[in-house]
Formats: sequence, C-alpha cells, structure tokens
Amino acid sequence: MMLASYTRMLGGRLRVPSPSVAARGVQTLGDAKAATAGCAWKKSCYSGIDYTINEDSPVIEAVEKLAAYNVGALVTTDVQGNLSGVLSERDYVTKIALLERSSKEVKVKEISTKAANLVTASPEETTDECMQKMLGRDIRHLPLVDGKKVVGIISIKDLTKSVLEEKDHCIQSLASFATGAGGHFVV
Repeated sequence: MMLASYTRMLGGRLRVPSPSVAARGVQTLGDAKAATAGCAWKKSCYSGIDYTINEDSPVIEAVEKLAAYNVGALVTTDVQGNLSGVLSERDYVTKIALLERSSKEVKVKEISTKAANLVTASPEETTDECMQKMLGRDIRHLPLVDGKKVVGIISIKDLTKSVLEEKDHCIQSLASFATGAGGHFVV
C-alpha cells in the first residue's frame, strides 16, 4: 500500500532508477517493502503463547485461557491438531453469557466459528490485504495458515500497530529527505 500511495501521489509515474543509482546505495521508492502478516504476528502478543484450544474442551477452559493471556480469541483445533475454528470473546458473550448457558457444560466446538466459515491469511500476505479481509467481514482476529498448518493468529490491533510503524518510518525518511539529512529517494 505504501508504494501504491506514493505512486498515486506522483500521478502514477514511478521511475525505475538507473543501475548506477542503485549501485551507489541510494534508497528508492521501489525499494519500499510492504509489511507482512508474518512480521505483524512476530510482534504480536500471540507469538509467545499457546493460542490454541481443543474444540472438545469445555468453554470455561477457553475463557480461563483468554483471561490468563489477556487475548480476545483462540484458534480451535480438532484431535489431530488441525484448525477447526476460532473462538472469540464475542462468541462467549453472545452464545453463553447472554443465553445464560453454563460454560462448564458447553464445548468449545458448539460456539466457535467453524473452519469452513473462517477467513484466514498466509504469513506472506501484506498487512493491508489482511486489514481488508478483516474489515470486509467485520472480524477482529485472523488465523495465519501456511498450507494447511496454523502458524499464528493476528488481531486488528496487531495490524494497526504494524501499519503505523510502517507509516512512521516512511514519514521519518521523507522528513530526512526534505531537510537534507538523508533518506534519499529517487523518484
């Protein structure tokens, strides 16, 4: 998105630098790399925890895990460890608390969003692509899947932080360029 934004700002003209410019180590707008979901996940609160729960567990175990890790969702897995869904705080509130059901008797799989209805992303997708998926479906958590294996989960908060870091870096580079302090871009 960052490169696309600059291209629009420049009226759609983005000049590729000559080899001599690149050889001199001058950074160009074409060098700008979009942040990925995998990068956002590595900085996420989910990266250092067990963010999964077996779908046959009672909901109370999921609630305890959500509270212990201070997170808003868990990836649910079947007996083989495969992705079976996602359980969020919202699922608990709307399907247990409001209906006055017992979280000790209801199983996670009874209230979780099933894998067939899940929106997922790969770690290589950009943060912008992930945000579009999440905003388009009004969801706040996105499991990261590599092939068929779940490799992480990110929240809209993680993506927002990543986008803000990317924008801040870009602003700093452009400010340095404007003041002559460095951050040389060839346009």
